[in-house]
Amino acid sequence: MAISMEKHVVASLKKVLDSIASQKSKQYLANDPLSFCHRFTSSADREVAALIASSFAYGNVAVILKNLEKIFVILGDSPAEAVDSYLPGRDRERFKGFKHRFNDVQDLSALLWSIQTMRKKSGSIEQFFLQFYDRADPNMTTSLNCFCREILSFDYTPVFGQKSPPADSYFPFLFPSPSAGSACKRLCMFLRWVVRCNDGIDLGLWNSVSSGDLIIPVDTHISRISRYLGLTCRKQADWKMAQEITSTLRMLDPADPVKYDFSIAHLGISEHCNGADPAACQKCTIVSVCGQTLRNRL
Repeated sequence: MAISMEKHVVASLKKVLDSIASQKSKQYLANDPLSFCHRFTSSADREVAALIASSFAYGNVAVILKNLEKIFVILGDSPAEAVDSYLPGRDRERFKGFKHRFNDVQDLSALLWSIQTMRKKSGSIEQFFLQFYDRADPNMTTSLNCFCREILSFDYTPVFGQKSPPADSYFPFLFPSPSAGSACKRLCMFLRWVVRCNDGIDLGLWNSVSSGDLIIPVDTHISRISRYLGLTCRKQADWKMAQEITSTLRMLDPADPVKYDFSIAHLGISEHCNGADPAACQKCTIVSVCGQTLRNRL
């Protein structure tokens, strides 16, 4: 359910966010995992790169970029070809020592195997996803639940020595489900990258999923700044918050609500907005519509 807003508030918020999106987004790209996708020209390579990059887009940005660099150097000029020919027993050694927080080389190997499986089954990640895409579902809940469940049901014997990931494996963390309450930030980010139009930031690779159906990827920056902007009144960064923020953003742009995600997130990532420095708040690009600025004045 969307937050109730008066028309003049919606208009002011839209004007500010549209301005940020148009003026600053390209400055932020180099500091974002999405930048790895722009290294490639073919749709297949960009799609594969997008799922890999988004899967490890959690934690410290500098560490994310460093670890993704290691992966893409090894995958070479065509991530799609590298994934299609990937054999865990033969090729896992190339990624020896990989570690991204609690995901290790075995989790990375399982991710590459899962992408290969999707491509073998359906020809592309898009065609695989479309089996579960429910156009009547207004918030992607059913689509993501089914998509993740099917991926985790693949035969991972070549990776783990058994069909399913072991109980202590962190690989399932890469494919969380809304049914468990997760905000599914990284999957929603992946969908934003591949579904939204090619605007120099997002990739515009998929034509069969509507931008209007996308759900905003909620992380600590989005949850905090969205509360400052009055987009949500929820405190927990979960699936319900993601739905509420998205519903409110649809008041600004029903056909493309998550176009604001990138610029809002980078107010925190690149501009270091934390709402705790009144002097910095006065110079912030969202000062005129930010509730935190008002609270800092009191």
